[in-house]
Amino acid sequence: MSQSKPSIIIVPGSFSLPEFYDAVTDKVASQGYEIKAIRLRSTEKLQQPATMYDDAAAIAGEVAALVDQGKEVILVAHSYGGVPASESIKGLAKTEGSGKVGGIINLAYLTAVVPELGASSADVLADIPTENRVELQLEDDGYLVMTNPTASASLCFSDLPVEEREAWTKRFARHSAASFTNPLTYAGYKDVPVSYLLCADDKVIPAREQQKGIDMIERETGRKVDVTVIQTGHFPIPSAPEKVVDWITSLASRYEKGK
Repeated sequence: MSQSKPSIIIVPGSFSLPEFYDAVTDKVASQGYEIKAIRLRSTEKLQQPATMYDDAAAIAGEVAALVDQGKEVILVAHSYGGVPASESIKGLAKTEGSGKVGGIINLAYLTAVVPELGASSADVLADIPTENRVELQLEDDGYLVMTNPTASASLCFSDLPVEEREAWTKRFARHSAASFTNPLTYAGYKDVPVSYLLCADDKVIPAREQQKGIDMIERETGRKVDVTVIQTGHFPIPSAPEKVVDWITSLASRYEKGK
């Protein structure tokens, strides 16, 4: 028997850990939804740094476990997470006539990187103005670290009080450099309806760059993207969690059965 409410998986942004999203997952869960933020392999300390494809495989594994239980899934992807989330959907979408009880029913991007087929996260971010780029250093073991915490904080958490910004930035993990250069081989946004939470005051992925991704999806799919605009920075989870919660629950409620 399928559940009345869809399950929700959050794919974090680069350098970000699952607990960064607790302010949202806790409130969404309190409304009766099964929701989980997963750990990106690219933020784990491994002998061989993970690729974007490793992240996609981890996402697919989490989704498949739910689909095998007949559950419908909304995939919410933040920032870099938009790339492996798009890659991960192959064979997991719930489509009309497929006979599947469960499957991914919506791909919801949260101020995300969304490349065209054959392009990478680095390709998309190459268009970002220099003043909007987080300063990174490649370490000998293949991981990237943020080298200017104050500047990174002002970009990533621009709408938080100054004293809170660096505290958040200090919680970032290191991130695999290779994951940013792996090209997209599967455009999952072609398989399912797409929603997008556009963060208008984002200093990491400016609104115009987010809009380019939306325009590309609409061009490639021939379908409109369901866009919601909020006046927040790149990481609205600590600064405006209620807006992210409202977006997720409003989207999820459309797929509830028996309403």
